[in-house]
Amino acid sequence: MSWAFLRDLLSGVNKYSTGIGRIWVAVVFMFRLLVYVAAAENIWKHEHDEFECNIKQPGCENVCFDHFFPVSHIRLWALQLIMVSTPSLLVVFHVAYRENREKHHNQKLYKNPGKIDGGLLCTYLISLILKTGLEIAFLVLFYKLYNGFKIPRLVKCDIKPCPNTVDCYISKPTEKMIFLYFLVATSCLCIILNLGELGYLIFKYSIKCYLKRHMKKQQ
Repeated sequence: MSWAFLRDLLSGVNKYSTGIGRIWVAVVFMFRLLVYVAAAENIWKHEHDEFECNIKQPGCENVCFDHFFPVSHIRLWALQLIMVSTPSLLVVFHVAYRENREKHHNQKLYKNPGKIDGGLLCTYLISLILKTGLEIAFLVLFYKLYNGFKIPRLVKCDIKPCPNTVDCYISKPTEKMIFLYFLVATSCLCIILNLGELGYLIFKYSIKCYLKRHMKKQQ
């Protein structure tokens, strides 16, 4: 799978981000996207083939795998990466709208189309709220689907067509657990960065409004 479009998106967003936003872009690109492509994807590449049960009853192994892993870890992480990066498109589109508006009127309407103020500030705040909400939603979804952030070495399955309770084994559970903790930790870090940037922008805008009112009162 090619991730070039996501890389280009993150590069475009980086132009209009605050300092905290640039750190978020770096974390997503270096510690999530690159780790996913370079390592995590290969670890879960043959997860179904390497899932073994101690019985050869036709269909039993497939049913047990589907029960314990309803959605592939790696596909869920890929979907998470795409979804949490997509709200950044709102900022890119808003800046493009400002630039096209200036071209249409053939005059300078903004001091800097990429400056986070006015309508663009609202768009930026909405994108941060969406990114944070999606990060939390995916963590909760992951926790519910897999009964926690863990990779068991052994799972017991008694679902038909299995004739009785059978033991099923997951390959490389320790290695998978390490990458699972790493990806969850980076997701939590991104949530903290988004909340920090959200608080910073609201505080900065509040101070700006307060100073304007104070200046008007003095005049």
